[in-house]
Amino acid sequence: MKSQDLASRVAFVSGASRGIGAGIAMRFAERGMKLVLCSRTAPVLPDSDDVISASLDVRNEAGIKALIAKAEERFGGIDLFINNAGVLDPIAPVRDVSVAEFTDHLEINLVGVFVGSRCYVDHIRRLKRGGVLINVSSGAASKAYSGWGAYCAAKAGVERLTEVIALEEAEAGLRAHSVAPGVVDTDMQSLIRATPESRFPEAGRFQQRKVEGAFNRAEFVADELAALAFDPARADSPVVVRLPDESSQA
Repeated sequence: MKSQDLASRVAFVSGASRGIGAGIAMRFAERGMKLVLCSRTAPVLPDSDDVISASLDVRNEAGIKALIAKAEERFGGIDLFINNAGVLDPIAPVRDVSVAEFTDHLEINLVGVFVGSRCYVDHIRRLKRGGVLINVSSGAASKAYSGWGAYCAAKAGVERLTEVIALEEAEAGLRAHSVAPGVVDTDMQSLIRATPESRFPEAGRFQQRKVEGAFNRAEFVADELAALAFDPARADSPVVVRLPDESSQA
């Protein structure tokens, strides 16, 4: 879809300081969208007339609500809400992962998504307007990886949670999707490639992807999410979406 079609749209993106989140934010800005950004460290774009930017943990419900209220005041509302923030650690067999590590991981990757989703549902219901919720998932939601017990559990939870929200909020005009963006060469991918095979046996496969340059670009992911949200031809897309390899779309 054309960039001018997005100029009136407002998008929220969490985890917008680096990786996929930063890439989505930059691409959306290029295409003229107004943005609401948050991350634990400063987001990639600073506050401006078209950007609301805040250093904020996604588990902070009061903070997320305040950020949404600011977006309502400045932009009128949020059309697309992307829960992207997440972590990969701990990478280790379940037997070596502490309860504290597992709990902290779930709080960020699953509870954080719950908080953002709940706040956005409240937003569209109060304003009596429709919207699109996208929760960033992973292929790990449907495939087990040795060493990724916490990550697989959290991303599977994200998918099921999103499916429930899609059922519950359809009558309120909310369309919800869980999206696996494919393999994007971010700091998280660097961490995966640097992990010893004793902790993550499939590290070699990701190292080979680096050799081959077999990655989706963050810009490709951003354009796919924008199309999923706003292209009428994509309105009937399933709740669970797995983006294709960008090379296959050439």
